[in-house]
Amino acid sequence: MANADDRLIVALDLSARAEAEKLVEKLGDSVSFYKIGYQFFFGGDGFAFGKELIAAGKKVFFDLKLFDIENTVEKGVEAFAKSGASFLTVHAYPKVIGAAARAAAGSQLKILGVTVLTSYDNDDMMYAGYDRDVESLVGLRAHQAKLANIGGIVCSPHEAAMARTLIGDELAIVTPGIRPAGAKTNDQKRIMTPSEALENGASHIVVGRPITAADSPAQEAGAIVAEMAKVAPDAD
Repeated sequence: MANADDRLIVALDLSARAEAEKLVEKLGDSVSFYKIGYQFFFGGDGFAFGKELIAAGKKVFFDLKLFDIENTVEKGVEAFAKSGASFLTVHAYPKVIGAAARAAAGSQLKILGVTVLTSYDNDDMMYAGYDRDVESLVGLRAHQAKLANIGGIVCSPHEAAMARTLIGDELAIVTPGIRPAGAKTNDQKRIMTPSEALENGASHIVVGRPITAADSPAQEAGAIVAEMAKVAPDAD
């Protein structure tokens, strides 16, 4: 089995702490980075579990997509900055990412601005009232994230190459919507394989159900890591 690769982030999209504990035990050393979103954070004691993972030497990404007035965002981010987490998402609106950047300053926490959700396509954007297509809005949000000096952005792998040209090599590009060849797409619309995403400029990929619902999660994670190994990490 391939060793863990920090570029792979496994989504703990589960409802119960016991499920998460069992999955993390099964994955063992094959995974070093976990994402905790709404489902587990609110329904399964996800904040406490995330801090326990950090204490055990794992990396944690809290994917909560914060969006509120600046003071509220700052206070919320301050709490996460003390947790030892590596990543935290906020919606990539200029005032939101600016407030988050101020609150995270001096900590190891990197703020990621969510550009456009990977379940959205151009029709969804139009229906939501935007006068831009997906790529145009991702580009705008990526530019604003660079100006705010946050840690990076979240976008689909289809926009990663374009975003990389805008933000350079310093910022992280985290891409959900990753599916190994032959896997079900579920509710994702703008997807790619792990190696394709990395080749397109992603620094990290997020994989959920293809690993967490597999008969052997560690084996599936190992296969993805082996595929990723064909794409060399960007030099620091």
